[in-house]
Amino acid sequence: MKNLSYILICILIVLTASCAHAADSSYHLTAKKGLLDLRSASIGEDEISFSGEWAFYWQQLLTPDSLEHFKPRYTAFPALWNNTIINGKTLPAKGYATYALTVLLPPDSKPLAINIPDVYSSYRLYVNGKVIAENGKPGRSADDSQPWWSNEMRTIAPGTDTLRIVWQIANFSHAKGGAAQTISIAEKDSVIYRKDQSTAFSFLLTGCLFMGGMFFLGLYIFGRYDKTLLLFSLFCITYSYRIVGADPYSLHTFIQGTPWWITTRLEYLSLYFSEFLFTLYVLNLYPAQASRAVSSVIAVICALFCVSVFVLPAYIFTMLIKVFLGFSLVNMLYTLYVFSSAVRKKMTGSVYSLGGAVILVLVFVYIGLAYIQQFKANEAFVIIGYILFFFLQSLILSYRFAHNLKKAKRVAEKALLAKSQFLSTMSHEIRTPLNAVIGLTHLMLKNDPRKDQEEELKIMLFSANNLLSIVNDILDYNKIEAGKIHFECIETDMHSIVKNIAGGFKTYAEEKGIQLECSTDETLDVTVLADPTRMSQVLTNLVHNAIKFTARGSVKITVAAEQRNTNTITLRFTVKDSGIGIPAEKQRIIFDQFTQADSSTSRSFGGTGLGLSICKSILEKQGVTMQLVSEEGIGTEFYFVQTFPVCKKIAQDKKPVTVSNARPLEGISILLVEDSEFNIVVATRFLQSWGAEIEVAQNGQEALDKFNEAKHQLILMDLHMPVMDGRDATIELRKQGTKVPIIALTASIYADENDKVIACGANDVVIKPFEPESLRNKLLHYLKIAS
Repeated sequence: MKNLSYILICILIVLTASCAHAADSSYHLTAKKGLLDLRSASIGEDEISFSGEWAFYWQQLLTPDSLEHFKPRYTAFPALWNNTIINGKTLPAKGYATYALTVLLPPDSKPLAINIPDVYSSYRLYVNGKVIAENGKPGRSADDSQPWWSNEMRTIAPGTDTLRIVWQIANFSHAKGGAAQTISIAEKDSVIYRKDQSTAFSFLLTGCLFMGGMFFLGLYIFGRYDKTLLLFSLFCITYSYRIVGADPYSLHTFIQGTPWWITTRLEYLSLYFSEFLFTLYVLNLYPAQASRAVSSVIAVICALFCVSVFVLPAYIFTMLIKVFLGFSLVNMLYTLYVFSSAVRKKMTGSVYSLGGAVILVLVFVYIGLAYIQQFKANEAFVIIGYILFFFLQSLILSYRFAHNLKKAKRVAEKALLAKSQFLSTMSHEIRTPLNAVIGLTHLMLKNDPRKDQEEELKIMLFSANNLLSIVNDILDYNKIEAGKIHFECIETDMHSIVKNIAGGFKTYAEEKGIQLECSTDETLDVTVLADPTRMSQVLTNLVHNAIKFTARGSVKITVAAEQRNTNTITLRFTVKDSGIGIPAEKQRIIFDQFTQADSSTSRSFGGTGLGLSICKSILEKQGVTMQLVSEEGIGTEFYFVQTFPVCKKIAQDKKPVTVSNARPLEGISILLVEDSEFNIVVATRFLQSWGAEIEVAQNGQEALDKFNEAKHQLILMDLHMPVMDGRDATIELRKQGTKVPIIALTASIYADENDKVIACGANDVVIKPFEPESLRNKLLHYLKIAS
């Protein structure tokens, strides 16, 4: 706030100095009876104005040769005809006249130049009998006249001691007539410098405003579609024309062929429409502080002024400018009130908005005073004021954009967290009943069902596993998207992985009449350090897709060693099919999430379209690229090449370990902590079939009450339960000094969540739905360690 006060004080000082300079520059030397004697003056860098009493010939367009035939009147110059009284009557704005002045210059003066302002609304200027400048075409009627506005500069020939000026001025188009500013003279270099400086300032500020407007328009289009950004960008773009299209009319110097009726309408329209946009901008910037009714009224009035530019002749709509300036001052005061209210409410960036509004009011008041009092405004002050205003408004919008971006980020993070929590919950809710379905199906298949029942049970088991695969795909993709995927680095036998995958899909392939082949390089005689779970997941997805999209022929899985040294081995994994193939134009999109080659494929073959996306993401996380070769109607080949650290040689006589004892848990007492009746039935049936004695607790507190370390040799602990969950129960058991192995049962597949379970004191985690053999082997492993 202190910085803002300092800026405003500086602006007031500059404003006072500018007004003083404007006033002083008008009264250095004064013409008397059509003569300005500068012979004793020192003409230097400061301009000397030709103001004073000029010879005046109303309703006459005289040339230098014809002046001697007419008797002049003398009148104050510069002055608008609307403010000039002749014979007790105020002159009308429409008409034509000739002004004459003789200027005596000092001898041996430096090279000089005169600065010629625009007039209302056309002129022809003679100096020493020659036409040196012309704006439009002055005539005796509207048909003969052609209006135009531009500021001109002309040099004076060296050695000139007298300037006989004849200035023809005509107006039939504007609400004002005559000259608002006078000619001035100074050193040539100084006049040229000021002219170029004025033009450069105008185009520099215009460029800054236009590019700033385009920048905020880009933020609106590619950002969050904040309407405030759109309104401010349009305001900047619209007002940028006003900088070069209004006094000092820098743009007109370069586009003199454009009709005056177009340029003057653009000048006024840019002013009216800018105020319309700024009003809506203020309303959208602080809607709680601005009155929608008041803002709507102001906007409608601005719109009416805009319409007047199109439907009314220039003489009429230019007459309304004083009304608009008064209205604009009221609007500025209202804007100050809105911004002040925002400051009191401590709204985001409101101090900058208020500071910018105060500066803009000062600039407008200054321009209005220059317009009414007919002095030339200091361009430097006006430009600095505009720059400060637009800078402060840009600052508040940038701050607002950054604030909204941070807010959107927080909302997105909350949404991502909510999504993760939702998927975690749905994982538990879906996988828990699936555990019962898959488990009971396994049990029924072990009970020697009839042949027809066995086929139906296998179909049911396949469908349940397919549903589980879909759930896993969705959860896996969410994990990858959230950056929660972790890779293990353990000893892995690639032969076993490929053979197990081929064995798992053997029945599926046979049902479709497809030959499933498996080939591993004989030179691959070592184990490697890899993540067997993720490798299996990638190959399983590829093989499943290959079988699904192959109606006849074969699917072949190949692992070949491409490069090898003492420490590493590079393997090429290939899954090739003779299926439908993928069109060339679709091959780039099939790795996108939820995408298949076309909608008919999705209807015919089903699936989430996540499998390939997951494979691609898993491999990319390890620095590996999935490759594709396919021809429509011929088949598809997916392959990738990955390098692994070598672990050790594979024993040639290694045989798979089988469990010969049908009841390996004979005499083992297990405390099963589970709240789902279906899962209790499934787990109990399996455990009892392996010979274990089971005691059931349906929540954590009940488990604490029932646990007997002398009796129970192992605890199977579900995590999500009423009264007390599995984590708290595990923590409490470990606090009591229990050394019995605790294996957690969970439906969550998130590694970080399962790591927390281990941190609570559990020995291991079994994910539901579980494979019976996997659960049995894990139980035997921890029972062996405990014994």
